[in-house]
Amino acid sequence: MTTQPPSEPETAAVPTCYRHPGRETYVRCQRCERPICPDCMRDASVGFQCPECVAQGNKTVRQAQSTFGGRAVTTPRVTWALLIVNILAYAAESLSPSVVSAFQMNSGYVAFLGEWWRLITGAFLHMPLSAGGFALTHILFNMWALYAIGPELERRLGSLRFLVLYLLSALGGSVAIYLFGIAAVGASGAIYGMFGALFVVSKKLGYDARGVLWLIGINVVLTFTVSSISWQGHLGGLITGAIVGGILAYAPPKSRNAVQWGGCVAVLVVLIALVALLPPYAFQLQYGIIS
Repeated sequence: MTTQPPSEPETAAVPTCYRHPGRETYVRCQRCERPICPDCMRDASVGFQCPECVAQGNKTVRQAQSTFGGRAVTTPRVTWALLIVNILAYAAESLSPSVVSAFQMNSGYVAFLGEWWRLITGAFLHMPLSAGGFALTHILFNMWALYAIGPELERRLGSLRFLVLYLLSALGGSVAIYLFGIAAVGASGAIYGMFGALFVVSKKLGYDARGVLWLIGINVVLTFTVSSISWQGHLGGLITGAIVGGILAYAPPKSRNAVQWGGCVAVLVVLIALVALLPPYAFQLQYGIIS
């Protein structure tokens, strides 16, 4: 509140800012009534407040949340970041094709050389242009799906939960490749995980999920009719994404955080255990390895 200097004798003490004692001021904080200078004024609904009162008031303000927990998302930064990482990885592999062989998912390298990083790095690579006509379609479809579906899921789940969903789905796709395939690249496991999660979230919110179901059905048909597609990665990601989506969407509100994070950790432990305890069946069968 702004006031005029009081008409008091010249000997009366002139108020100074409580944070800057050398500055005269006749403005006081609306909450604590302490004098504040222009540098310390913070706009309030009426008049001004000091920095301490503003900070104290913010502690009592409840942060807006997304539908299923986490902070409300206005800009889907995780989605944009994932798009950028995938595109940069594609540019790197186009300039240096050896990147693909060094980081693609390969069940033999994971099982017998201990190169576990391939379970994740393979999900950020795609078929290089040198692989033929389907190569460009591969990354274009995956990035279009991430662009179209990612923002909606990120706003519903919250940025951190969406990132966990994406990475666990990618890992689930790679684990399926490890068990039942040989080698593959692509974000398709994560993308199919988003499909599965979107279906679960739509059902939870009471939306018509038939469009999502048709999308999943069409892509599953393509998975088994196009020879160059890894059905293992697609189905592994789809199942993992649906499970994680169910954990995030159906967690009871009173214990939401504990159930959501505990469930996601449990999924991660199961996926790691599958790789640690089971052999790569398809790889062994193809190369005649007997464990």
